[in-house]
Amino acid sequence: MKRVRAALLRWYKRNRRDLPWRRTPDPYAIWISETMLQQTRVETVIPYYERFLERFPTVEALSSAETEDVYGLWAGLGYYSRARNLHAAARCIVDEWNGRLPEDADGLRSLPGVGRYTAGAVASIAFDRPEPIVDGNVARVLSRLHGIREDVKSKAVVDRLWEEAGRLAVGPRPGDLNQALMELGATICTSRAPRCMACPIAIHCDANRRGDAEALPVRTPKTPPRAMEAAVAWIPRRGVVLAVRRPPGGLLGGLWELPGGEVGNGEKPAAALRRLLREGTGLEVGRARHLGCVKHGFTHRDLRLHVYRCESPTGRVRLNGFDAHKWLSPSRFDALAKGAATKKALGLIQGR
Repeated sequence: MKRVRAALLRWYKRNRRDLPWRRTPDPYAIWISETMLQQTRVETVIPYYERFLERFPTVEALSSAETEDVYGLWAGLGYYSRARNLHAAARCIVDEWNGRLPEDADGLRSLPGVGRYTAGAVASIAFDRPEPIVDGNVARVLSRLHGIREDVKSKAVVDRLWEEAGRLAVGPRPGDLNQALMELGATICTSRAPRCMACPIAIHCDANRRGDAEALPVRTPKTPPRAMEAAVAWIPRRGVVLAVRRPPGGLLGGLWELPGGEVGNGEKPAAALRRLLREGTGLEVGRARHLGCVKHGFTHRDLRLHVYRCESPTGRVRLNGFDAHKWLSPSRFDALAKGAATKKALGLIQGR
């Protein structure tokens, strides 16, 4: 284990990528980066990270921000519960921790949205604590290193991976050690075609000796995404259009969108839209002109979204299932925090 650790640290010192969050010792900035990097590629995160810190350079600035401003900067990054929890955690840090992030993993895990991985990453990188981390990259490296050939999602294997990561974290420079594991998984010990000849710990690797590195880690087949259909309406009235906001919890919580919802089994989209508008907004619409469809993939769902233009609605807006609404110009609608499917629908409507 000591030889593995030393080899990883030497390799990381020579080969680590120059990433913006590696140029700062600020625990707040490191926490922001680790939150954004969850299930998101480094290349995607970099511009979001830089814009976010420019707008909210301190935990106090984030704590005092309006929720919509936070969502606005997050829009397009996905997994919006991360932004909601980040905002709530910033307020907790200011109110309960005197504006300073907790320095140990237990304290960090007391914050909204901070789990075992993020707590270990921030504690080790920002505060030099010997805390382990296990993400997808680390799980792949450790599964191959130790020749773990059982389902990587099983409790026994998860426990084993955290135990092995904990053993590696003990010693000098635990933050660099953890980043070395992640870097190795991202650049050398990749899912497909791992470059074992360039790996600094290949001599210690069970999978390299047996020649089955690409077969590890073992994973049970994923459940295919569920196909779903939904319908939304562009409802103009005297130069403005109706936007509705989803409740804070759940998928896309707190984001703005066009009114509508999921089409039921056996329903025709146009009839479903009239029902959805009546139930969700209290509005009745007559003719609904079909403008087309857009598609969007979520983690567990493949969405086909029917987009309609509905003129001259009758009734008064009475929301059910949404928590706010606005009548606003198309340009102001564009500026709201919204999900990728809504952006695609607006692009279809506006001819983009």
